[in-house]
Amino acid sequence: MYVQVRTIDGERNVVLNISKLTTVDEFKAMVAKEMLVQPEYQRLFYRGKQLENGYKLFDYNVNLNDVIQLMEKAVADGLSEEKSSTDSYSENENIDDKEETEDDAVEAESRYYKVGDSIDCMDLVYGAWFEATITQILKRENNLVYRVKWDAEEDGDAFDVDEKHIRPRAHRLIDFCDLEIGQRVMINFNIELPREIGYWYDLKIVKIHKTRTVEQLTGTLYVGRERLPMEDRRVNPKGEIFAIEEPKLLRDRTPEDNEQVPNSGTRRRIPAYCASCMDNPGRDCRECGCRVCSGKEDAHLLLLCDECDCAYHLGCLNPPLTSIPTEDEWYCPECKNDENEIVKAGDKLKQSKKKSKAIGGEQDGKRDWGKGMACVGRTRECTLVPPNHRGPVPGVEVGTCWKFRLQASEAGVHRPHVAGIHGRETDCAYSLVLSGGYEDDIDNGDEFLYTGSGGRDLSGNKRTAEQSCDQTLTRMNKALALNCNAKLNNIDGAEAKDWRGGIPVRVVRNYKLAKHSKYAPVDGNRYDGIYKVVKYYPQKGKSGFSVWRYVLRRDDPAPAPWTREGKRRIDALGLEMLYPDGYLEATKKADGKKRSKRGTLKESNPCTSDEEGPAEKRQKREGYRLEKDLSDLIRKDEVNTKLWDECRKVLLEGKVPFLRRVSERFMCVCCQEIVYRPVTTPCAHNICFSCLKRSFSAGVYSCPSCRHPLESNYRMIENETLASILLSLYPGYQAGR
Repeated sequence: MYVQVRTIDGERNVVLNISKLTTVDEFKAMVAKEMLVQPEYQRLFYRGKQLENGYKLFDYNVNLNDVIQLMEKAVADGLSEEKSSTDSYSENENIDDKEETEDDAVEAESRYYKVGDSIDCMDLVYGAWFEATITQILKRENNLVYRVKWDAEEDGDAFDVDEKHIRPRAHRLIDFCDLEIGQRVMINFNIELPREIGYWYDLKIVKIHKTRTVEQLTGTLYVGRERLPMEDRRVNPKGEIFAIEEPKLLRDRTPEDNEQVPNSGTRRRIPAYCASCMDNPGRDCRECGCRVCSGKEDAHLLLLCDECDCAYHLGCLNPPLTSIPTEDEWYCPECKNDENEIVKAGDKLKQSKKKSKAIGGEQDGKRDWGKGMACVGRTRECTLVPPNHRGPVPGVEVGTCWKFRLQASEAGVHRPHVAGIHGRETDCAYSLVLSGGYEDDIDNGDEFLYTGSGGRDLSGNKRTAEQSCDQTLTRMNKALALNCNAKLNNIDGAEAKDWRGGIPVRVVRNYKLAKHSKYAPVDGNRYDGIYKVVKYYPQKGKSGFSVWRYVLRRDDPAPAPWTREGKRRIDALGLEMLYPDGYLEATKKADGKKRSKRGTLKESNPCTSDEEGPAEKRQKREGYRLEKDLSDLIRKDEVNTKLWDECRKVLLEGKVPFLRRVSERFMCVCCQEIVYRPVTTPCAHNICFSCLKRSFSAGVYSCPSCRHPLESNYRMIENETLASILLSLYPGYQAGR
């Protein structure tokens, strides 16, 4: 396989052919040869981990076409280090002096407030007014500073604020009928959810609206430490409107003022911290109490997770803790990562149990897998259709050719890497590959005789072996028999009277079949369309053991790729050999020429056979014409007219580019799949119904794509026209959703 090595600045990039069992030392030597950076000056990083000597690339899960970053070590300058150390010491000394200066404050008196006064204090985080009490008045650098404490936090610490962020506690309620336009009052308002309880802000009234059932104010809301105005805000005060109190000199206070200034014990309403128990201290709650026992007792023994903010009693953990951890960060069992997957600076890579038992571990370190593609593994997975999808895969045309079996698996046409039959014993077979692995196979193109699987000893990780016992109609053999339109018979087999009524099977032909068949592709793996099982029966094979034989016949509207019409269609659609990302760069092939198995350069299409003479002159690509019913539906989907116009631009390039463009334009931003049960928002974005519903359940009332605000009671209406179009273009894609 091959990987990319790229410098941190991205200026240099090389492709190296490696094996998964290549050691880091060997890999550094390869990098040194290509990029002229000596191994001792290399620092290689992959997915946040530094590659250390003594390990293999397999230990770091390096895969096909992955990018490994290279950082060149710089020679340290002793003088600069000494200077840096001195500068650091000076900075720390200045910070200490600054802290001492800040703490140099003395007791003072204010003309407007005294210790014990109840006030309204501006919370600089929320930008709203909260109830607080003055605990101390200080003077620092000729400025008065008030040390206050929130009334809602009995165990909270006091903090310092400037005089401009406090004012006397609001205590006078104003009747709605006594309000006047231009008056400034304090009201409760929730900026994100206007119908819910919020925080307390100042409002300058611009309009008063009162009916028999509704009392509403419209005005300018002042939010934040700088009192930024938010105009044209509609507020439903719900009966609580406070007059704003102005500071009054201590000598001018009346006895009534002195009675109102101390804390009366009643608090204004604010949103509950926990929406589950509404901050009821006597009610068990997993959200604000212990995540295990739901209790709120022994609050000093509750340990908060630094990731999810959930609380756990020390004794409720498994295993229980006896004291608060000394580490700066603590994570609960649900958020904590596997310690074996975390490599701290300077530490060695920790070997996992799975890798130590795998081939290539320390006990089998001498065996190498080679540099081929057989052991690479999938780099992506087909999510357009589910694994048990029957029939053709949307967007994959007959004649599509992949260089490796791995790519056919990623496309969803034939998912197993090695097995010849993909299916389920309790369902049916979905696809199979003809690769000439059984000597009893006979290929006649439109009809072929296929041999079932099993009856071979593949122990020792062997890919193939001689027939050593009889095959049975179980597992994949039974799955393929279920595709036949006849009652299952595991003794004598069966034959379908109406074979076209059977379950479809996708068929892929491999280039290795060429030794037995003239219908095999020149190179790679070619999708040849849909076949049906005509009959199946047991028979003694050439090896002398009983095997199950299957007769499959082609039933696909598209012409076969080996016919003249099929070759014209392949040329018209522009179907060429598909390679993995970066493969051509890794193999250094030029001019788009494909190298055959014998090493000769081929100009002809490798997806077709050369039996019918030289390839004809390449024709002009055949554009894709939309069916009338589909075109009418697209025209009816007026809310997405702009997107459909963008998709129509590639119709002349063929069906595959058109489907690719549709999948890009109608992809849900949440699940990164083609939208299912689409909801078209007022901002013209398409979101899956379930994804948008999940977003609303999390309290996010906006478009996931552009954050356009949506009401909490927004009615989610499915775009049935768009849903019908997508189901026509991608039949079966809804089965996996």
